[in-house]
Amino acid sequence: MSYVIDRCPSEESPRLGEMTLHPVAESVPRARRWFRKFLAPYQPSCSVDDCVLLLSELVTNAVVHGTSDAPWLVRVEWFRVQTSLRIAVHNPGLPESVRLRCPEAGDAHGRGLLLVDSVADAWHAGPSHFGGTVVSFEMADAWPPPS
Repeated sequence: MSYVIDRCPSEESPRLGEMTLHPVAESVPRARRWFRKFLAPYQPSCSVDDCVLLLSELVTNAVVHGTSDAPWLVRVEWFRVQTSLRIAVHNPGLPESVRLRCPEAGDAHGRGLLLVDSVADAWHAGPSHFGGTVVSFEMADAWPPPS
């Protein structure tokens, strides 16, 4: 795992940080733990627990559904966009395969994006600027408006 913390985010460069993870199951708890630690100094007013839960779902999906013939990594970025916190998870999967599902009561999988859709203020899936897929979500009112 590697990480970058952007200590001086600005409107022109709103990224707060980034981490890269190996596409293995152990990366999910690692992402939760490190994201919580990296976000704490920014003191967002949104629920960090909710953000960690949704991040966990998206990293799990990236690990399970990412595919490539070459070695690859899961990339997580988080941004301050005006008053919102946006978290983006990139993997080499296909963007068109990301969709909300309607699992049956007995299905063991397929609820991750339903959870993201119900907790986040907004979410998006599409092509990643790194290649592959990005799935992101936003938590509104994470910080007060700029004065």
